[in-house]
Amino acid sequence: MYNTLRFWFRRLLENKTFVNYWAVLIADSFLSLFGTLVTLLFVGNFIENIRFIDYGVLLPLSFLLSSLFFFLLKIERKIIRHSTLKSMFRLVQAIFLKDILLLVLLLMFNNFFVIRHPGAVIFMDFFVTCVILILFRLILIVVYDFAHARFLTPKKRLLIYGTSDNSIALCKRLSSSPRYMVAGFLRMDDSMKSCEICDRHVYYINNQDGLEKLMTKYGINSILFPTHHEAKAETNRLLDYAQQLGLKTLVSQPLDEYSENKRTPIRRIKIEDLLGRDEININMELVVNHFANKIVMVTGAAGSIGSELCRQLATFGVKQLILFDNAESPLHEIRLELENNHPELKFVPFIGDVRQVERLRIAFTRFKPQVVFHAAAYKHVPLMEENPCEAVSVNVFGSRMVADLCLEFDVEEMVMISTDKAVNPTNVMGASKRMAEVYVQSLSSGIDKGEIKGRTRYITTRFGNVLGSNGSVIPYFRKQIEKGGPITVTHPDITRFFMTIPEACRLVMEAATLSTGNQIFVFDMGESVRILTLAERMIRLAGFEPYEDIDIIFTGLRPGEKLYEEVLSDKENTQPTSHPKIRIASVREYCHHDIVDYYNRIQQLAI
Repeated sequence: MYNTLRFWFRRLLENKTFVNYWAVLIADSFLSLFGTLVTLLFVGNFIENIRFIDYGVLLPLSFLLSSLFFFLLKIERKIIRHSTLKSMFRLVQAIFLKDILLLVLLLMFNNFFVIRHPGAVIFMDFFVTCVILILFRLILIVVYDFAHARFLTPKKRLLIYGTSDNSIALCKRLSSSPRYMVAGFLRMDDSMKSCEICDRHVYYINNQDGLEKLMTKYGINSILFPTHHEAKAETNRLLDYAQQLGLKTLVSQPLDEYSENKRTPIRRIKIEDLLGRDEININMELVVNHFANKIVMVTGAAGSIGSELCRQLATFGVKQLILFDNAESPLHEIRLELENNHPELKFVPFIGDVRQVERLRIAFTRFKPQVVFHAAAYKHVPLMEENPCEAVSVNVFGSRMVADLCLEFDVEEMVMISTDKAVNPTNVMGASKRMAEVYVQSLSSGIDKGEIKGRTRYITTRFGNVLGSNGSVIPYFRKQIEKGGPITVTHPDITRFFMTIPEACRLVMEAATLSTGNQIFVFDMGESVRILTLAERMIRLAGFEPYEDIDIIFTGLRPGEKLYEEVLSDKENTQPTSHPKIRIASVREYCHHDIVDYYNRIQQLAI
């Protein structure tokens, strides 16, 4: 019998079933009626005589007026288990209005009723009814909490890091979670020793032993960080303690990153959380105004950078968005995403290759774009070392054809996505991207000097690796960990710069807004990351120990691969812009007429 009862209670709680609105309205109305009855019985027995006919009139009136005001103030739509002071005040307000109207009726028909002190009766009715209805709600909340704890034992007892407003809000959000029980707050200092917040104790530790004692004493199996910035701040301290002890490290997602159908906005900490930097602020109003009501084309629209550019442009009120790419399946995926998230957006998926000038010309002729983001490129260094002709064909002459057509069709601006590998290039991919930079900038310089007719502004943006892009090191390491290792690193001292894809695209947008043309923008990439350290931390975040559970082996630098990446060459310097994270590179300029013959010859050799 007990197990059956437990089973049905669990089903009821897990399904988040709520009582029907009308049932709540009727229950509240009958409780209000009961409050009036108690008041009349008390008055009739201890203060003055009340006739039977008074009961027969006042009780139905109380029921009807209560139902009316409860319905008008939508009391029945407030979920009782989540009652707040505001909802309680609304309930008291409804009872007050009911009693005011009841008092008016008593005074208007005082010849019919024999009640000598109607004000006192109404005051007592208000007090008694409020007590009954509020007590009823408190009892239901207590019963629900008891059943929740008794029949739905949380799977995870966790500590929330810190005592900030984010931490407190997160604790309140998880108060009714079926999966997590907040055992308290965790601080790395004793400034709030012995304090309690939201009925949870604030614990403090200063070393791994302290965390182990908390873990053993209170059955803690997870630490929850309110934001990834706070998690990153504890990279070499609390996160290391937790990983050594086998504690799960979780992070709460921002509210705009999860939908209502997800059970909780909590996930395991990923390496991207620890590499990411504080959010970069850009002048969104200026950016939106710059692109609003314009026809924008993105080449390489199905790639990591191109697709994120499309996602952001879709929110800017562009007149039309042209998605140009030769990858059928990825282009279909981004099309479905845009259709689902932005049904009002007018966009066209256009399959084509930047090496096919006829196909490019059709796109320019048909859509007449005003802004072109050129993100189509081959980017993998080892593959381009093995296929140099394709690197030159796509990265150099694909960019050349896009740039020439922008000039021919009087496009307002072309933004080319370049890379830090174009600085002092030691591989085919970097050299091909540098050649594309030179050609685009030579066109812009020729326009500025009046040597070439046109008004197109050419802008180049240069940044390093982006987190989670197709074929990048982090997804590759993650797959190796899932297979049980080993993780392959080319060299123990190799380092790279990293930036999130949305961050890179926001800076591209800002640079395009700031530019006056003929500029190469370089972004602040932060500190370079040692790839070996990255691999070790990813292994620990997955719950394993490097070199014991999962080995790391070194394969040697690949052809054309640098040990360290650069954003600017030694001979280059930079000029500041109005954005602290964006600078303008001062690079050597080339005359367009002087380089065309060389480009034609290289193009013939690459065929």
